[in-house]
Amino acid sequence: MPQLNNAVLKDGATTPANHTFTPDNISGGVATLIESTGVPIGDKRLTVSLVQTSAGRRKVTMKLTIPVVQDATVNGVTRPTVVRTAYADLTFSYDGSSSLQERKDTRAYIVSALADAMLLQVNDSLSALY
Repeated sequence: MPQLNNAVLKDGATTPANHTFTPDNISGGVATLIESTGVPIGDKRLTVSLVQTSAGRRKVTMKLTIPVVQDATVNGVTRPTVVRTAYADLTFSYDGSSSLQERKDTRAYIVSALADAMLLQVNDSLSALY
């Protein structure tokens, strides 16, 4: 069983920068890591969980939440406000009899899909396939 540690993720900049998500909490089987901005509403969050369904399937779920915060001034009072948030949800679901190689292959396919130029255009440019 892996111990909850820092996770270093790269952004999508021309020269990618590392972002360190540090452990925040484990509650109800959901581990939360954050990249703190110093203002809690602006923290980027990565959650990871593993559950076994009643049908015996193992579900690995990862969720990423990236808020965009701007200062808003109302009646002379300035406070940070979330103006929009990006979300990513990824769920792997495996049969209880799946092999280690099947699980590795599934993960590798997803990693490859996230690097495929055609599939990236759908996400990055919000362009539908035709």
